[in-house]
Amino acid sequence: MKVLIGGGGTGGHVFPAIAIAQALRKKQPDIDILFVGAQDKIEMEKVPAAGFKIIGLPAAGFQRKNIFRNITLPFKLIKCMAKARGIIKDFRPDIAVGVGGYASGPILRAAAKQGVPIVLQEQNSHAGVTNQILSKKASRIFTAYDGMEKYFDASKIKFTGNPVRSDIADNACTREEALSEFGLSPDKLVVLSVGGSLGAGTINKSIMAHLDEFQEAGIQIIWQTGKYYYDDIMARFDKDRYTNIHPMAFVKRMDLAYKAADVVVSRSGALSVSELCLAAKPVIFVPSPNVAEDHQTKNAMALVSKDAAAMLRDSEAEQQFFSAVSALCADNVKRAKFSENIAKLAVKNSADLIADEIIGMVK
Repeated sequence: MKVLIGGGGTGGHVFPAIAIAQALRKKQPDIDILFVGAQDKIEMEKVPAAGFKIIGLPAAGFQRKNIFRNITLPFKLIKCMAKARGIIKDFRPDIAVGVGGYASGPILRAAAKQGVPIVLQEQNSHAGVTNQILSKKASRIFTAYDGMEKYFDASKIKFTGNPVRSDIADNACTREEALSEFGLSPDKLVVLSVGGSLGAGTINKSIMAHLDEFQEAGIQIIWQTGKYYYDDIMARFDKDRYTNIHPMAFVKRMDLAYKAADVVVSRSGALSVSELCLAAKPVIFVPSPNVAEDHQTKNAMALVSKDAAAMLRDSEAEQQFFSAVSALCADNVKRAKFSENIAKLAVKNSADLIADEIIGMVK
């Protein structure tokens, strides 16, 4: 059985794709899985690290901030489509899975044109443009939110939740192991700060503005800055002074980071929300304002309305960050309530549901 998985660009696309592949391999050990991603994007590192083959396409998106960078876009698209057609012809997949992102459009279109059945996985409450276009050719669309009929043919939709990496879904490590991994003290509270795979400028600025307060309060922070911000932060960070604060470009063992954390501060992208529901951690969301139809705020409010999380608006975060985080750290009752309520929203077998559907369609 041959399965092609196309897409990527951010962790929100890549990690659900890896989770689907892991579930497929577990059910069909002799399965042949090929990823197709965008050159120079996160998938080119993370997919091989997870043990899967990947081919990169010269795929790129439309640049809204700098329109002059779009001059070469038509040539890249032609080259991309030609390579995509060659990949489908050589690999001859039984089915193609699109997870959104730069490479998803070209490779899924090429698959559909050559008669390969395609399915889509839409992570967000607001469907991406690529998936909306591809949905016309798709046999099945796996979604994580209600009300997706406004974007897709209702007869094709199957609610599965968002696939989460197996190390997080099946987290068997102990808190002692987690604290040891990050060099943390068991006698102090731990805050995990994540801004997605690329980082979050507002969250980073908010921590930088309150380093002294966190240090004096004895609150430890596992701080995923994102690769884009890391060098600039480290040039200004005094590691000898702020011994409780641990910046890193990317947290490789997120399963251990979740296990160590007493409180999480996070953007509210679809994947982050799904992971936090499974991890059952008290969280303060800082939704990104730079997304389509402000869907991160909608994601966060869906949990806030169920007393399963707190939220700080991006425009207020820098000023209110320390007071909000330290207040939740100090409130054991609220932390326990958030953990209890967010756990009720977890979909624990999402990757298995999608894998079963894919195998069933091929058979």
